[in-house]
Parts: sequence; C-alpha cells; structure tokens
Amino acid sequence: MAQLSTRSKLEILADAAKYDASCASSGTTRRDSRSGKGIGSTEGMGICHAYAPDGRCISLLKILLTNSCIFDCHYCINRRSSDVRRARFTAQEVVDLTLSFYRRNYIEGLFLSSGIIRSSDYTMEQMVEVARSLREDHHFRGYIHLKTIPDADPALIHQAGLHADRLSINVELPTESGLKRLAPEKNGLRIEGAMSRLRSDMEDGQDARRKYKSAPRFAPAGQSTQMIVGADAADDRAIIARASSLYDRHKLRRVYYSAFSPIPSPSAVLPLKRPPLLREHRLYQSDWMIRFYGYDAQEIAAATDAATGCLPLDIDPKLAWALNHRATFPVDVNRAPREALLRVPGLGVKAVDRILSSRRHRRLRLDDVARLTTSIRKLRPFLIAADWRPLALIDSADLRARVAPPAQQLDLFA
Repeated sequence: MAQLSTRSKLEILADAAKYDASCASSGTTRRDSRSGKGIGSTEGMGICHAYAPDGRCISLLKILLTNSCIFDCHYCINRRSSDVRRARFTAQEVVDLTLSFYRRNYIEGLFLSSGIIRSSDYTMEQMVEVARSLREDHHFRGYIHLKTIPDADPALIHQAGLHADRLSINVELPTESGLKRLAPEKNGLRIEGAMSRLRSDMEDGQDARRKYKSAPRFAPAGQSTQMIVGADAADDRAIIARASSLYDRHKLRRVYYSAFSPIPSPSAVLPLKRPPLLREHRLYQSDWMIRFYGYDAQEIAAATDAATGCLPLDIDPKLAWALNHRATFPVDVNRAPREALLRVPGLGVKAVDRILSSRRHRRLRLDDVARLTTSIRKLRPFLIAADWRPLALIDSADLRARVAPPAQQLDLFA
C-alpha cells in the first residue's frame, strides 16, 4: 500500500464509513472533565452529524480503521474484489486524530469500524487499542462506539466493552438465505452468538455495578445492529420479524436500517436499482411502533400489502394498521386507556401523556386535542371527544383518501 498522508487517509476512510448508519450516541453514561481531570465529555442524546431532540448538532468522528478487507461480501464497496483506493490508519493515528478533532471542538466522540485485515482477532486488537489508549493514556471522557467483529476472540470483544460506550455487530441482511448468497464468508449463527455473549456480559456488568460501585462499566450504552434493505429479496414482513426477534433475544438498543445503494463495479448478483428511501423511513416508523407504542411484529405485518409483503409508501404504518382494524376505533379520548390512545394515528407518546394528565382535570374537546398534534384531520375519524363523535365516518369507503397526506409534485431538477 502506497504511503499516504493522514489527510489523504482521512478523506478515504471517512468516506468509506458513510454506509454505516448505526452511529447514535444516545443512552450512554454521562461523563465530563469539568473537575479538571481528563479530556472531553459525552452528552446524553445525539447521533453523528444530526440534531439532538434539544436542537443541538452532535458530531462523532466516524471513520474506518482500514477499508481493506479479506472478505468479499457482494454488497460492500470495500470487499476484497472491489476496485477502490485503499488506506489504513494505525491505532495511534486514530487516537491522535480523535484528540485533535476534539480540541478543535469538531466532535464529541468517536465511531470506529473497520474492514478485516490479516484476521478478525488482529483487526479487533487494533480497534481495542484505540479505545484503550484514549481512555487510559489520555483519559478521554467522550463517547466511543466500536463496531465489533463477531468472529473475533470473545476476550477481545469483552475488552472492547470495558472501554467503549456502545458496541455493535451488524447482522447485515434480514434472512439467512440472503446472507449465504451475498456474504458467504459470514455466518448468521456466529453473529447471533456474539450478540448473545455481549448481552450476557452487559447483564453481568450491571449486576456487578449493583453490588460494587467500583465495578467497571461494560458498554453502558448497550449494543446495536444494522440491516441492509433492498439488497436481497426479503420483504418488510421478514425485516420487521427479524428486528423484533433481535430486540427480544438480545435486548438491543437500536436496529438500524440502511437502504441498499448501488456501488461502483457492482457484483452481478446485486439489484441494479436502489429501493426507495421512503421504504427505509417506513421501517424506522415500524421500529418505533415496536419500541414505544406496544405493537408486535405480527400486528405491523398486518399493515403490509398482501401481495408484496411491504409497508405502503404513501401512508405511515400506524395509519395503515388503523385502516385495517377499523373495529378498534373510534376511541374516547376522555376514557380510553393509554394503550388504546397510542394506537390512534397522529397521536405520539408525548401527546398521549399530556392527554392523560389533562383529562384528570376536565373533559377534553377536539380543540384541546388539536393543540397536541400537527394534523387534527388525520385524528378526527379515530377518536371521540366531549364535542365530537365521528358517527359513520370510520366506516366511510373513502376514509383512506380523507386521511392520507396529499400528493406532492416532484421537482424534475431536484
């Protein structure tokens, strides 16, 4: 490999990391260096180059240790047979970059992934060394997320968890058949085995912390994973079922979805066209329904199209479910339990909590509910208020047209 400057390496390896979506820094332990000890700090919410709920822009240095790889996964731009420019950082270079970027107030943490070089163990050793040096040699208190390698020695992954806030292992594709076809060198059982060990280590760490305050923290922000959408034939039902299973069995903090993007010099087995980005958005909405609204995978599958097995693109999955279960509605905003209110299209978790709080003092009218949501038009057929009863509106044949968002003219030159 030709000698490259640090700047050139950064250009290559930062660009190569853009396909990894699982870089959120939410859920970690708060640390700071205001006492005068150490360097850096970590905030409670935020993702790489995006806005936190309070409006702050959170930035992580998101890079690969190297984009060289001994594997030849068809969907990966960094696969062994891909004709791309290669680069590699040393562990010390990543440490120096992280500290330099932090001192310039560019970042609040590090997201580090890598291609596989030499072996899984060797690559994992290099990544652990980055985290260890930042924490122990430089007392870095910022956020660290390491993308771990499932085939690596479990002792190395355990060491990673002692230094990093969050660990992630990508399941890559939603079905085992898709993984065998597009990433034959990877094994679904080994991936889930590594995820299971991570869960066990995190639970052991939490038990130790309850007994001994001095016990080391182990991946306090938990673990996450990522699935590629549209590279294989898996429909949304299969993707949702897999995500729900991962949440149940491994207690993941997040499952991320990444719409397949055609890459230079693509493999012949890949689709020629990327799936619509809106499909990725609908999957995130369904994921939110599982995590915060009490739906299970079977219920969301009932909102998919019977022919394609995919969620509709013109309406959100919560509205699609409601239209397919009209007998459940309308619900009385002044009497319904929280679980029923959460299923009303257009009502979010915060709005429902405010409704429950307000109705203890007086009966709510439709105008009261309108102040808690952005679109009362979507809500009207699905709820009863003190001054509103939809009567036969819920059974209207054109209900979907009434509540679906209006069509938008696309910009030819966008």
